[in-house]
Amino acid sequence: QVQLVESGGGLVQPGGSLRLSCAASGTIFSIYAMGWYRQAPGKQRELVATITRGGSTNYADSVKGRFTISRDNAKNTVYLQMNSLKLEDTAVYYCNADIRVSVSTGLKDYWGQGTQVTVSS
Repeated sequence: QVQLVESGGGLVQPGGSLRLSCAASGTIFSIYAMGWYRQAPGKQRELVATITRGGSTNYADSVKGRFTISRDNAKNTVYLQMNSLKLEDTAVYYCNADIRVSVSTGLKDYWGQGTQVTVSS
């Protein structure tokens, strides 16, 4: 069994910062790409940022220059540092990871349960 557990969400004022964490646990052989997605009320889930095992990153245009994704491969953890938060960043943020649970199995997509980020004055 593999679990992704997010933490770090909360309420913050516009212009503020939050840092999200997502730790993968369970039977894990290797973790490939990891990422963050978000879903605002009434909208589809959208990509926020992704990072490969080697550290290559990709960001949605709406967060470039404000958010930074990073990972600690030794801890099976991915982070999202969010600065200069805007009202429109309010959403449930989900962690995602492509994981191989053994040398003989293929990659499988895993999701966390989500953490609420609310930006409000």
